[in-house]
Amino acid sequence: MTTGSAWLLLCDSSPALRCRVLSELLDAPDDDPELTDLLPRRARDPEALALLAAEPAGLRELSLLLCRLGRLGLDRAHPRVAELVERVFSRQQTDGSFALTEFRTDDRYAMIPLQVSVPLRALGAVGAATDPRAERAYDWLLARRIQDGSWPTGLVAGQPGSVPGYRKLPGSPGCRANTEAALAALVLHPGRARSEPARRAADLLLRRETRDEWALGTEVARLHGRERAAGFISLHSRFDLAFVLDLVSRTGISAGDARVADLVGFLEGLRGPAGLWEHPAHPELSRWLTLDLLTSLRRLDGGDWAGEGPRLRFRPDDVPLKHH
Repeated sequence: MTTGSAWLLLCDSSPALRCRVLSELLDAPDDDPELTDLLPRRARDPEALALLAAEPAGLRELSLLLCRLGRLGLDRAHPRVAELVERVFSRQQTDGSFALTEFRTDDRYAMIPLQVSVPLRALGAVGAATDPRAERAYDWLLARRIQDGSWPTGLVAGQPGSVPGYRKLPGSPGCRANTEAALAALVLHPGRARSEPARRAADLLLRRETRDEWALGTEVARLHGRERAAGFISLHSRFDLAFVLDLVSRTGISAGDARVADLVGFLEGLRGPAGLWEHPAHPELSRWLTLDLLTSLRRLDGGDWAGEGPRLRFRPDDVPLKHH
């Protein structure tokens, strides 16, 4: 059914989506005539043109813009993308980090790992993860892990910040939002995606078994501008199962992991009769959501590890209310 669903996705008008289907799901060679025709058209697509013309106000907006461009298949080989990458690096500090004040003015915190994982994910999205300047940022981020391999909320007066219920990692003192964001940066680095820190973060995320069907596709909606990416730590308040599966599948985890198998079973139960997943809030993004899920499922086929972490369910009052 995966191959049949992939062919259905080729009916979409987006050249970026069709390029990804051909290369990531149908293994089209580089000289495939259709792929060759589509590749240069990605940057001329109306969605891409609007993003390339955007003038982001701050580092958070700049990071989101690069993530959105990367999703459409544009990377730093494009002059405008290269310019935006240099803007990110121009804000980097000597220790490899990015100032927390770029994201929030509340000075209670001396450090929040997201201050580096957010721009690092953006750099990785457009192929700049292995730039030596990005490598220094990865080193900074990894140095902020706590003992169990998670990332904390941050530091307040030298002490770990509090972790509200909806951001707790079951069985861990770490912060789910910061751990998820750090993993999102690690999996876009070709040499770090399957590293011990990435796999440990994936193992911790999979401990949570919340099944928030309404949150499925939250990240897709943000990356396509259908939902506003507001806040900072709250960017990761929702537990988007499509995003979680995308992240953990990039670490090389196997479908044989019991928690992954249960998650896949739940998601397969949401699949429509044509083999596609409908986005719960934005039906026009259903093909993009389906693409993400199909590529994640395909990665699981080549997975080579399974975690041993416990499976722990959250109480309903630990989960944030649905945003309308």
